[in-house]
Amino acid sequence: MAQKNCRNLHFHHEFLDEFLEGKPSSCYCKVEQEKKEEFLEIDGESELSETIHGRKNVFREMGFLRIPRMWKNEGKYSVGKKNRWSDCGCESCVYWMNNGSNLKLHVVVKEPERARLENYSEENAVENVIFIHGFLSSSSFWTEVVFPSLSEHTKKNYRLFAVDLLGFGKSPKPRDCKYTLRDHLQMIEKSVIDPFQLNSFHVVAHSMGCVIAVALAAKYSESVKSITLVAPPYFPSSKEGASLAALRQLAARRIWPPLLFGSALMSWYEHLGRCVCFLFCRNHKTWEQILKLLTRGRDLPFSVVDLAQHTHHSAWHTMHNIICGGAKLLDKYLDALTISRVKIHIIQGNKDQVVPLECSYNMKMKTPYAELSIIPNADHNTVIWGREEEFSRNLENLLDSIDNRRED
Repeated sequence: MAQKNCRNLHFHHEFLDEFLEGKPSSCYCKVEQEKKEEFLEIDGESELSETIHGRKNVFREMGFLRIPRMWKNEGKYSVGKKNRWSDCGCESCVYWMNNGSNLKLHVVVKEPERARLENYSEENAVENVIFIHGFLSSSSFWTEVVFPSLSEHTKKNYRLFAVDLLGFGKSPKPRDCKYTLRDHLQMIEKSVIDPFQLNSFHVVAHSMGCVIAVALAAKYSESVKSITLVAPPYFPSSKEGASLAALRQLAARRIWPPLLFGSALMSWYEHLGRCVCFLFCRNHKTWEQILKLLTRGRDLPFSVVDLAQHTHHSAWHTMHNIICGGAKLLDKYLDALTISRVKIHIIQGNKDQVVPLECSYNMKMKTPYAELSIIPNADHNTVIWGREEEFSRNLENLLDSIDNRRED
């Protein structure tokens, strides 16, 4: 039934795109052989995940989606800054459109006290830590939960960067982007590493952010001093069809629990997912007002607000090209980190229902020198939430052990 509805929505969406935006946008309903676009490769692998075209669909296999189109534009997603009918157009969601071509990520920077001291010099320079959030999240995951729990010692000696990844939070959400690993890395470089001239840094990441963190660390293996991975979605790329295997395990088509049902709906059915974004993301301001009324004016949790701070285009492509597509690249990146002996610390809760616990064990097998911590009675989020103090102390001990920091 879901596949039939998605097939019907395919044509409805084309009509709305043509009527409201002037021309229809391409989608991935067509079989892989009919797509003739060529993309750059990373280490011999296509930047686009095979899950985008390789999702099995009985209607696609029967040829129902090969009906000739009314429009001749079958190429790329339409480019431009006009807001799409399924995306929110409020000021907080589209402000970045006025920045021209100079697009940068939204980055929260916490400058250390040491940097403001009169005797500050290169010899006692501060160290840097880049925090990368997970899927459908933002920098608030770190600034609201972890940053307040850090000790004065850390705040004095470390400069902290919490980024909103491309397509999420307050960062740009361009329509002419495929949200590949290359895209995400380039934006982190442009927004953090280059402008702040980072010659050495640590990386801390959660969930999907771990894929980007490993790729970033591999690219800057001579500069990265440690990498902390919380609930990393790692699947050995030696398996045939690693990306499809990742999709099947991380977005299993289940109706319970609700989180996994939503993940499956948004990952397998492109047009149904866009309808969900139209209902909730486009109207997130209205939903926030309703929730505030129900909670008697209380501020909404950042995790609720973050769920709607994206477009369908950014979420769809990031899900497939990073979470799934990254599965075929992570082994190469981990090999590079092994050669460079970058310190790796893996953390996961033993009740994680989003990322299988085997992912952390597999990564430990791939990088035997890495430290693995399995947190009892913790799930995908409570591995940090609810134990902020413990997480912060363990992170600080890791940072200090590498940087040999001591209280003055």
